[in-house]
Amino acid sequence: MHSWRSPLTLFGGLSVATYDVDITVISREIDFDDGKCPIYHNHMKGIYNAPVSQAPVLMLRVPGPLFDFGLLMFHNAKLILQNQSGPFFYLSKVSSYIEARLWSQISFWTEKKLGLPAGCIKATVLIECVPASFEMEILYELKEHSAGLNCGIWDYSASFVNRFGHRADFLLPDHSKYVDMEKRFLHSYMDLLVQTCHRRGALATGGMAALLLPGDKETQRKQAGVDGFMVYDMDLIEPMQKLFQLHSHGQNQLLQLREDITVTPEDLLIMPAGGVTLYGLRYNIAVGVLFIEAWLSGRGHFFYLGKVEDSATVWQWIRHQVRLEDDRAVVTRALVSSLAELTLRNTDLFSISTLFRDKQRLMTAVSMFLETVLKNDFPEFLTTYLNLDHTFHSSQS
Repeated sequence: MHSWRSPLTLFGGLSVATYDVDITVISREIDFDDGKCPIYHNHMKGIYNAPVSQAPVLMLRVPGPLFDFGLLMFHNAKLILQNQSGPFFYLSKVSSYIEARLWSQISFWTEKKLGLPAGCIKATVLIECVPASFEMEILYELKEHSAGLNCGIWDYSASFVNRFGHRADFLLPDHSKYVDMEKRFLHSYMDLLVQTCHRRGALATGGMAALLLPGDKETQRKQAGVDGFMVYDMDLIEPMQKLFQLHSHGQNQLLQLREDITVTPEDLLIMPAGGVTLYGLRYNIAVGVLFIEAWLSGRGHFFYLGKVEDSATVWQWIRHQVRLEDDRAVVTRALVSSLAELTLRNTDLFSISTLFRDKQRLMTAVSMFLETVLKNDFPEFLTTYLNLDHTFHSSQS
C-alpha cells in the first residue's frame, strides 16, 4: 500500500494539490489523488473544478486512467488549449517503461482523433514504485509528451513493503523516527531522478514541500537540483517560491547535471537502520483507521497531526514479529488488535465523529483496518481493495 497524505480541503470538499514547476508559473493538480474517494460526485466535481480562464495551469491526476483521460480530453482539451493551459497530466503508479510507451501511444492517437497538435499533451510521471527507479527510461518513452519526473517520497518508501514486505532484509523501521530524506535509499533515489532528467533537459520536481519547511541547510542541499515542489497548502506557495529563489539561479535548475554523484543499485535498495516504537505503531494504527473512516464517509481524505498513513508497515511489523524499542514487546496480531480497539476510546478521534452513525462508521473502519493488516498478503493498493469492498458499496448506496 502507499502512504496517504493530508491535503488541504478546497472547492466544496475536494482536495487539491499545488504543483510548482516554475517559479513564475503555479499549476494545480485536480483532485484525482489516489486517496480520493471515487464516488460520482467527487469524480465529476474533480473534472468541473474551476473556470479554465481564471485558473492556474491545471494537471489532472488519473487513477482510473483511460476513463479520466478520455473524459477530460473529449470535453475539455480544445478549451484548455485555447486558454494556453494544457492538456497536462500527472501519471501515478507507473512502474515500467512499457506503461510509459503505452501512454505515449494513447496520447498520439488521441491528438490525431481530436484534431489537436501533435505533442500538445504533456505528462509528468510520479516515480513512486521501486521498479520505476530502475526504469527511468520512462522519460524517453514519453518523448514529446514528457513534462519530466516527480518524486513521491512516502509512496516510494511504502512501495518497498508492497514489493519486498515478506523479506526481513527489507524491513522498514518507524517512519516517525528513522525514515527521512537523509536516509541513503531516499536521497539516492532523488539524486538519480534529478540526474536522469537534467541530462536530458527535462524538469525534475521534488516531494512535498512540507518536508522542507522549516528546513536546515543540509536538508535543502539534499533537494539540490530540483525544479519545483509539490505542496498541499496554498499558504506554502509564497515561502516555497522564496526558498527556490534563494537556492537556485533562474526559473529552474536544469544546468545542475549532478555529474558529481553516482547512484548504484545498492544505494537504491539499502534499508535504513532503526527499530519500531510504541508511538509509531499506535500512530500508524490510528491514522490508518481514520483513513478508512474517511473513505467510508465519501471524503477519502482527512487531516490528522499533519502526517501520512502507512498501514503496510503495520502489516510488515506483524509478519516479522518486530520487538518494540520501548518495552521489548513483540508486535503481534493480538497487540495490534488491542491497540486498534483502543482507538475507539480515544476522545480525540471521537471529536471527529460525534454522531452515532459516525461512531458506527468508525467501528466499521477499525474492523476493516484489522482485516487488511492481519491478512497473509497485504493489498498492493489499499484504495483498490477498499473500492471493491462490499462495505464501501453499502455505505454509498
